[in-house]
Amino acid sequence: MASVFTKIVNGEIPCYKIAEDDNHLAFLDVNPLVAGHTLVIPKKETDYIFDIASDEHKNLWAFAQKVAKAVGKAVPCKRVGVAVIGLEVPHAHIHLIPMNRVSDMNFANPKISLPKEELMATAEKIAKEFIG
Repeated sequence: MASVFTKIVNGEIPCYKIAEDDNHLAFLDVNPLVAGHTLVIPKKETDYIFDIASDEHKNLWAFAQKVAKAVGKAVPCKRVGVAVIGLEVPHAHIHLIPMNRVSDMNFANPKISLPKEELMATAEKIAKEFIG
């Protein structure tokens, strides 16, 4: 059965897209820890990030680096944190989280709810900073 992320890649579920190339997709997390929380995924569904072929793994991180730089320019923060948890969705993904304090990266924190308009505006702002 296709993961929710594969359904997003296939256009079956909408997302707040930030960047895309032939093999990767970056979009806002709809259940973020903080505003600007972004997910970067390979389009090819692989459950565990360390099961991705070496070249594809390197390319995923290179794409994530470009996205992280865009997030850092578009969202006021001291740093963009990165996490790979891998338990929530059986599709490898990288969390990019704008941070102003260490607690912004605490996945035990309650998720925040943002209006669609704010999610759209944030995605557009980050997308404008992305240089692919």
